[in-house]
Amino acid sequence: METVKLSEIVMKWFPDMIPFLKQKELNSVIVLRDGMSILEPEDAMEIIQYSILEHQNSDLLH
Repeated sequence: METVKLSEIVMKWFPDMIPFLKQKELNSVIVLRDGMSILEPEDAMEIIQYSILEHQNSDLLH
């Protein structure tokens, strides 16, 4: 297992997305079962999308 911030995932595969993400999203802690070394770009995008969705839902509830 490896714990990383979403910003690390974004910077590795999709650095162009950084300006479009909130700092709160970028600071999200992500636990990767098998670590960053085997994470594929498709998986990274799925994690990014899920994190954005989670933060949007959280913002709506407050």
